[in-house]
Amino acid sequence: MTDDSGSPQQEAPEPRWQPLSRVDRRVAGVLVEKAKTTPNAYPMSLSAICTACNQKSNRSPVMTVEPDDAEESLERLRKLGAVGLIEGYGRVQKYRHYLYDWLGVDKVEIAVMAELLLRGVQTVGELRGRAARMEPIRDLGELRPVLESLESKGLVIPLTPEGRGHVITHALYPADELAKVKAQFSVAGPARAASPYQPIGSQAPAPAPPSPASGPTADAMSPATAPARDLSPELAEALQRELRELRSQVAELRSDLESLATVVERSEDELRRLRDELGG
Repeated sequence: MTDDSGSPQQEAPEPRWQPLSRVDRRVAGVLVEKAKTTPNAYPMSLSAICTACNQKSNRSPVMTVEPDDAEESLERLRKLGAVGLIEGYGRVQKYRHYLYDWLGVDKVEIAVMAELLLRGVQTVGELRGRAARMEPIRDLGELRPVLESLESKGLVIPLTPEGRGHVITHALYPADELAKVKAQFSVAGPARAASPYQPIGSQAPAPAPPSPASGPTADAMSPATAPARDLSPELAEALQRELRELRSQVAELRSDLESLATVVERSEDELRRLRDELGG
């Protein structure tokens, strides 16, 4: 196992992970993300950590973490052995993570965990595109064994059955928060699982009750129902294929936007690093 600097680690101790608060998860995820995407700006100052916690790209939910909140979180994570304070950076204190050992993961697994800590519940397809910013993951075939390994370690929890739109999350929620997350995917049963793109916590609109005038004749004249009844199997399959392609294109566009956001973040992190070194 290697750390973010590429230095070999002699022996990997037993993982020591445990549930974390929302702010602690955000701080931990930020430290891993920036170590991977902007190594020149890592280890990170308190100011840089706070800014990264509050950025709007690749975060869910968007949060407002104050410097005092981040400092208290870093102190909690230090006591857990997940984060360390690094000396030798002038007047500015810097922090780094120890999540390789704390979680007991390798470099690809930690990239996946970082994305789950930063965004929480997501589909496997979305996760692959986001984690690939930090470590190369060419397709879902490469991601699948990584997720299996993380699930065997108790770090990843499936929320819907495997297949298209498979939804997962991490296991670092406190018990009450995890119960709420699971409940959001179990209340509606199979119908809920079949629509993973619906925002968490939202409710599908109830079908409108039939109007008094509705009946066989009115139903037959309804423009909403007539086309569905007239669709041939070939046309239905073509429409489904087109829908899958559109979803794939949307996922690619989202990934491109997040990549552009990463480039901007790198520039901002470099400016912050220079400002910290100059004592600004």
